[in-house]
Amino acid sequence: MLDYHVCKNWTFPDIVHRYTERDSMLYALGLGFGSDPMDRGALRFVYEKNLQAVPTLATVMGSPGIWWRDPRTGADAVKLVHGEQDIRLLRPLAASGTLIARNRVVSLTDKGAGKGAIAVLLRSLVDEATGETVAESRNVTFLRGDGGFSDISGVSDPGPEPLPAVPERAADIEVSYSTRPETALIYRLSGDVNPLHADPDVAAKAGFDRPILHGLCTYGMGARAVIENVLGHDAARLKRLAVRFTSPVWPGETVRYELWREGDARLSLRASVDARKVVVLNNGVVEIG
Repeated sequence: MLDYHVCKNWTFPDIVHRYTERDSMLYALGLGFGSDPMDRGALRFVYEKNLQAVPTLATVMGSPGIWWRDPRTGADAVKLVHGEQDIRLLRPLAASGTLIARNRVVSLTDKGAGKGAIAVLLRSLVDEATGETVAESRNVTFLRGDGGFSDISGVSDPGPEPLPAVPERAADIEVSYSTRPETALIYRLSGDVNPLHADPDVAAKAGFDRPILHGLCTYGMGARAVIENVLGHDAARLKRLAVRFTSPVWPGETVRYELWREGDARLSLRASVDARKVVVLNNGVVEIG
């Protein structure tokens, strides 16, 4: 059973993350930037001339790893799933640099025995050279096997505020991106080496007939949809992207992104795989400058 006090007070060491222009380009290639060799706007993310970093690159920086596997947590790490991702860019992300990642557990919420638990972790990314916070990344994890922990600890935190539903009207912008069969193998080179996304045997043990695409890849493709279709390839204007993960994507599938304008500085986002009639990202919030 999850130990509330141990997990809530878990001490994470600072993580120094150094990245190069090559890392920025590799991440962008994993999201499909550059698939059209004549798209000069996309080249700004995969070619060193006027290079920009895709802001969601920050989600793969400074991760503490699957620390839930440590037996001291008491958590059932096999049953955890990434539920939501929310990143806020406080400053433009440079194409290369050194960032210091500081992770902490914000809240642990008991949904009840048999209903699981919710953990919220916050990661601050600080520029080593200036001491300024560049981004704050919030990860919401669903711990499906750990409901009822408050019966022992006597403590449970309020749950995170739910992300808003997308509008019921037709989307203002729609764009579809085809992934490649090797997309997960390319994306994992940016840091998420979970074998679930590469090894058919591991995928089978997790209940999938083949390796699945990283949720954060589908998420990063959402940033691509905004950058290419709303921001005129000016990545520095993306200030926030928050989504709920609702279903996996298989490499090779086509993902359709819907965007709704909610004013000058906000949009809603949803993503679907129409071939299977399934929503894969929902309740998306986009903030732009």
